[in-house]
Amino acid sequence: MRELKTFFIKTYGCQMNELDSELMVGALENRGLARVKEEEEADLLLFNTCSIRDLAERKVMGKIGRLTRSPKQRALIGVTGCMAMAKKERIFRKLPHVDFVLGTNNISDLNAVLDEVLETGKQTLRTDSSFEENLNYFDAVRDDPLKAFVSIIRGCDKYCTYCVVPYTRGKEVSRPAHDIEAECRQLAAKGYREITLLGQNVNSYGKDTPESKELFHDLLYRLDKIDGIDRIRFMTSHPCDITVNLMEAVRDLPSLCEFIHFPIQAGSSRILRKMNRRYSLEEYLEKVELFRQIVPNVSLGTDIIVGFPTETEEEFQMTYDIFKQIRYSVAFLFSYSARKGTPAYRWKDDVPEEVKSERLHRLMELHQQISAEGLEALIGQEMEVLIEQETKSGHLKSRTRCWKKVLFKGDLSLIGTLQKVKITGCNHQTLVGELVSNPALAIAIS
Repeated sequence: MRELKTFFIKTYGCQMNELDSELMVGALENRGLARVKEEEEADLLLFNTCSIRDLAERKVMGKIGRLTRSPKQRALIGVTGCMAMAKKERIFRKLPHVDFVLGTNNISDLNAVLDEVLETGKQTLRTDSSFEENLNYFDAVRDDPLKAFVSIIRGCDKYCTYCVVPYTRGKEVSRPAHDIEAECRQLAAKGYREITLLGQNVNSYGKDTPESKELFHDLLYRLDKIDGIDRIRFMTSHPCDITVNLMEAVRDLPSLCEFIHFPIQAGSSRILRKMNRRYSLEEYLEKVELFRQIVPNVSLGTDIIVGFPTETEEEFQMTYDIFKQIRYSVAFLFSYSARKGTPAYRWKDDVPEEVKSERLHRLMELHQQISAEGLEALIGQEMEVLIEQETKSGHLKSRTRCWKKVLFKGDLSLIGTLQKVKITGCNHQTLVGELVSNPALAIAIS
């Protein structure tokens, strides 16, 4: 039987995909394989893929296609992730040199699938439609020494008409709270200072297990008590499940960062109904207003899709105006692309591509303007930052609680600590500052 000694893994997509890759790296290293940085050095190539955006899918298909045309290609090739769930056996037809396809609900089967491929020499497909919480998160090999992703719920029950996630990751399955707490305590013991709780909809945590009597805000209060974890973030949220209890947790828990992803997707109630988002524009705005009353310094992020089927110019302008009104600090902006298997795929994609591009460009320009104004407003303020690493330019890179990147000069011993920095300027999407909480170690910025 063929022996595997090395592997290469490439991740496309969201933070959940990144965590899934960390889990697979742990499983492969426990098997005795060594991770390599170059594709040509690997006996096994893994592509952990996204299927949410058409561009990501095309990148993966093109990349694997080029690899398999190379006369030097001898490695096993596996496709995992959301694209594996969405396309399944069609991947073998389009890319016949792929050896196995492993779905998002079958990560724990990776080594068993490898054994099957090596023993039989046949292509193997493993794509279960439902998820069972059987992953060994404690063996995940983290890429970052200070910040870690922690899965709390997988799947989604919302069924937005444009989204493939309910079909690629299945129904919601909450992870037991005591397991989450144990993992976070282990991370704290290893020196991790920040965790990001992950789920397609973290706000639904616990609703599928009413017997546990622990919802998302209860979990946050539990995790806030862990010594060593200075910051807790979470994503992604669905607006209809953001509760007053959650807002009060953001206000009251010292570790919980005041940056909340609050995706609106569109500014028209008609388009929101067509998207099956389950809230109207008025309901969304009421929650934003209430959140800002309870947490005045809360910073909001969003996702927006422009050019959704039947979107008019007037409805796009509503989205534009709402963006200007709320002034999101972080925004992920996309033009609509139909995804096979979703309800919207059956509808006529009637907004011309050039119109989508023009609307997206206008919204991105507004976002850049608001971001620049927001950064300039911070000049002169002192802010707490977590220092992450040294940059190639010799600065220290850090993040505020509200996800702003700050660069300043300082001693490398500060990496991994919380410090106070005075903001002295900004450049594009980056703040520039000088250390004030530990002046003996500060070096004037050049």
